[in-house]
Amino acid sequence: MTVLGTRALNRATLARQLLLDRAGLPVLDSVAHLCGLQAQEPQEPFVGLWSRLRGFDPAALSDLLIRRGVVRTHLMRRTVHLLTAGDVLAWRARHDLMLRQRVLGTYRRELAGVNLDELAAAGRAVLADGEPRSMGELARALAGRWPEPGPRALGEMLVAALVPMAQLPPRGLWRAKAGVRNLPLSAWLGQEIDPPAADGADPVGETLARRYLAAFGPAAVADLRAWCGLAGLPAAVAAIRGELVSFRDERGRELLDLPGAPRPDPDTPAPVRFLPAFDNAILGYHDRGRIIDDADRGLSVAGARVVLVDGRVAATWTVEDGTVIVTPLRLLSRADRADLAEEGRALASFLSDGDSARVRLL
Repeated sequence: MTVLGTRALNRATLARQLLLDRAGLPVLDSVAHLCGLQAQEPQEPFVGLWSRLRGFDPAALSDLLIRRGVVRTHLMRRTVHLLTAGDVLAWRARHDLMLRQRVLGTYRRELAGVNLDELAAAGRAVLADGEPRSMGELARALAGRWPEPGPRALGEMLVAALVPMAQLPPRGLWRAKAGVRNLPLSAWLGQEIDPPAADGADPVGETLARRYLAAFGPAAVADLRAWCGLAGLPAAVAAIRGELVSFRDERGRELLDLPGAPRPDPDTPAPVRFLPAFDNAILGYHDRGRIIDDADRGLSVAGARVVLVDGRVAATWTVEDGTVIVTPLRLLSRADRADLAEEGRALASFLSDGDSARVRLL
């Protein structure tokens, strides 16, 4: 079995994540290809798409949110993601059990004795008037019936797990600052989510596996599980294994992939790329060594914005008074610093609508 080194896996990830060459895809198609964008920080997906798409116009993403072509919702790993409406409707039911279990993992003691089906029905009844509500408003509406858990536990369970919700604009629009207002997905999209398969098959799991490999492969089953948070996908992978090709990484793990997916030469040049907080290219794996050193792994879960140099995390970045400030994590060559400054100036211009092209390397 062919062994793929870290650099080969890195270049494959960059190609699949549209980070090796900026793509000319429409925004909707890019969100679909990436299987959604992690979006608990509302403005971060705009940077993620700017780094991936040629001529990205942030108004295009805002327009998709307003027109309901993309949706902000809790899904993979119980985190807020920005996904196409079609993917949310198709995938949400497959995540129900995982979402419940993850909320219970935090609030099991508070929710002990609460019948979750009754809580879900009561939440839907409150929301039936079509009025968007914050998590706190929804929880307070039911606190009289369930006073013991407290509004936080009730609200988290309802909004993140029991009732499939959309976070409505202006939350998530370009440069908008707005609180979270929730409405059931079925009301926002005018369509019920797809029901689970009734015959014991797992077509959604099989689709998730294929789509994940297209955007993240080659990858191990453990990587797929780390990305979506679902524990039951080995059976789905087994069902499609005949469609896939296999490799090994340098640790001996089996990696699966789609046969025709890009696996560039490991020596392919990789441009400097600025990534937003919690970017999928890093968080989409159990083994993140293909893109970030173990010593820096904590940055990926701490919300740090990072910079890729030669395909790997080599710096962090922030913005202050219109200036992009870059803090290297290691010594960079003069050429790398020049490339980093050039891309930083372009990012500063994007973030300021052309008013600033200032970058400062520490």
